[in-house]
Amino acid sequence: MLKQVAEGVLVHESEFIQSNAVVVEGPSGVLLIDPGITRAELAGLASELRDSGRPVVAGFSTHPDWDHVLWHADFGEVPRYGTARCAASLQELLAKPDWKALVAEGLPPEYADDIPMDLLGLVTGLPPGTSRIPWDGPEIRILEHRAHAPGHAALLIEERGVLVAGDMLSDILMPFLDLEAADPLDDYLAALDLFNEVADHVVAVIPGHGSVGDAEQVRARIDLDRSYVRALRDGVELDDPRIGPGAPLEWLSDVHDWQVERLEQRT
Repeated sequence: MLKQVAEGVLVHESEFIQSNAVVVEGPSGVLLIDPGITRAELAGLASELRDSGRPVVAGFSTHPDWDHVLWHADFGEVPRYGTARCAASLQELLAKPDWKALVAEGLPPEYADDIPMDLLGLVTGLPPGTSRIPWDGPEIRILEHRAHAPGHAALLIEERGVLVAGDMLSDILMPFLDLEAADPLDDYLAALDLFNEVADHVVAVIPGHGSVGDAEQVRARIDLDRSYVRALRDGVELDDPRIGPGAPLEWLSDVHDWQVERLEQRT
């Protein structure tokens, strides 16, 4: 189930849009980032970690989308962190009496009955400006930005040269903008600039969905995402392998068209 991508860093890939759960090993246990999707996957991951003597000592959610804030009781009652903005967004959702119905509207029908809701979104916000995850393990730098979702954060595991990108830098998904933000295009470009600043120190990039990339692919994915966003901004033709007839997921062209339409409405 778990595949090592760097020393002390392992990934489990879900069947759901190649969702990646990330495990970072520490001296007393592991940090679990964006765990998997279905009950069976979560229970299986918990069992594998327990059987290998690697208890979960903390969790982290890169952003407040439902598929990144799941949990399972078998992971234990440990701190589950996110940025302050991420946690605030989740608290606002969970305060609504019909929050489960609201989340259910966005679930893929083929997985809806298998996604656990009871522990969804119970994330503790780190104080604003926190730059490191507070845990007994490798130094993990928090790169907070405003692209894709409120309080989104990438994580740089500096000792291992691994960038956990959240829902960015994917080889199968083009950029999904936060169209509720005041300036979604500039927000996204600013986040890519942030990644570019650390790219020389990265040997592996783990997207929220898609394949793990090596050092060369880090730059290539930053450039591809930047070209996509700039094309949307400038209204020019796109040449992106993630949309169009050869797209890895046929529904991506519909998402692209919707983003273009929403941006046109904003202007």
